[in-house]
Amino acid sequence: PTISHLSDKGWLDVDTIVDEVEVKRLIPTLKESGAQGIIEYPLNKVID
Repeated sequence: PTISHLSDKGWLDVDTIVDEVEVKRLIPTLKESGAQGIIEYPLNKVID
């Protein structure tokens, strides 16, 4: 994941790639842990 500090103290931006099957399990867990502003978007391409 990529973790960036935001201008509001104590806030972070976390960007990560998660398998589509895991998203349905992961998002409720993140919300229960206090995560806010969760955005899911499709991945077009991975170039390795």
